[in-house]
Order: sequence, then C-alpha cells, then structure tokens
Amino acid sequence: MAIDVGNTNIEIGIFDGDKLVGTWRMMTRTPRSSDEYGITMISMLRNDNIERQDINGVIISSVVPGIMYSLTNSIRKYFKTEPIIVGPGTKTGISIQTENPKEVGADKICDIVGAYYQYGGPAIVIDFGTATTFDFVTKDGVFNAAVIAPGIQISADALWSKAAKLPNIEIIKPKSILGRNTIHSMQAGLVYGYIGLVEYIIKKMKEETGCPDARVISTGGYAKIIIPETNAIDLHDPVLSLRGIKVIYDKNK
Repeated sequence: MAIDVGNTNIEIGIFDGDKLVGTWRMMTRTPRSSDEYGITMISMLRNDNIERQDINGVIISSVVPGIMYSLTNSIRKYFKTEPIIVGPGTKTGISIQTENPKEVGADKICDIVGAYYQYGGPAIVIDFGTATTFDFVTKDGVFNAAVIAPGIQISADALWSKAAKLPNIEIIKPKSILGRNTIHSMQAGLVYGYIGLVEYIIKKMKEETGCPDARVISTGGYAKIIIPETNAIDLHDPVLSLRGIKVIYDKNK
C-alpha cells in the first residue's frame, strides 16, 4: 500500500507486484484519530475485495507532519506492519544535487522518481497541486533544479479574498480572453494567465538547462484545467507520485 499525503488530499494506491490495482482518496484537512484512519482505509480496500491481511507492506510520503502520528499508528494497529516513511536517508534511485537536498519535499521526490523510472530523462515534471511545481531531472537521474509557483486555486482564492467586490467563481476557460463581464474577465485572467505561466516556465527551463527536447510530464488534480489548452505538455500521468512511491518501496524494503 502506497500512501501519498498532500496538502489537500491523501491518495492511497494498492500494488500487486508492479501493477496498480486500486486507488482511493480522502481529504487531508479532516482531523482523524488512528482508529478513524484504519477503519476508513479498511472500508476502502474491502470495496474492491481487498482484505487488510493481503497487505504485506506500507510506504508513506507526506508533506503534512501534523497527521503522521495518527496515520502511522493506524498502519501499525490495523495492518500489523511498520511503514516506510519517505525522507532523508531513504534510497530513491535519483541523485539530489540542489543546494540543500534535505529541504526537498517528499512529494517532489516521488514525482521525480516516478517520472524518471517510468519515462526516463531528461524531463520536466509538473505537479499541478496546491502549489504548482516544475522539477528538472537529467538523463542520468540527477535532480538539480526546480520552480515553485502558486497553484491555480491559490491564485483564484487570493483574487476574490483580497478584492472585496470580486466574486468566488468557477475556474474554467471562457470562450474568449476578451471578457465582457466580471466573471468571464476573472476566468480569462486566471486560466489564460496560468497557461502563459506554464508555457513560459517550460520554455525558460528548457533554454537554461540546454535540454530543448526534455519530455514534459504532468500530474496533479488541477492539470485537467491546463492540459487541453497547451501543446507544451507531452504526457499526463495522474498516478505518477504513486509510481514513484512504489519504486522507492522496492529500493528500501
């Protein structure tokens, strides 16, 4: 069982060998006890005819320290195993050559590992999550550069929370960038503006790394807003982080 704890969602994947046989999600920000985590996960598994005794290993990648005590205790209590926690000292199969490797988040590492071992390098890995991250990995598996931008939902929240007369809107692309009312004008600025952000960052990363043919791989829940509107992204993998977590599990078990 691979567990990816993000700022918004907890994604759970079950692997049978190298095959991903099921995925589930729950909200991260809902406070839960270890019993609530355990019972919820068991119910999710049983919905796909998987029993807890079928699980012979668990690995967790988390960027939310506050839930880890309850979550890890639920694994020990309900699945009778000690989970592997992705962090400093964990074998990943990639070389992290940033100025401070210990500050690189587990979520970024798992995305990069998933992309590199599934698709190879050089690659630019984009995760459209709470924040949007752009990570570069070389053909030799070296991670040495990244860009972090506000996610599109964060950008939208800032727009209507900081401007008193602007409403809360649905984030969709209007038919034209020439908005003729407030809602369409906001949607145009958010979506067309974000498309421009994504395309320009990809362009500059390819220029400065000297890798114009780097494959661009996306993942994350907000990718569906951007992907149909640009040719700059080569492929989308919604379970990229789970793939990376599985690779890391195999290297550490």
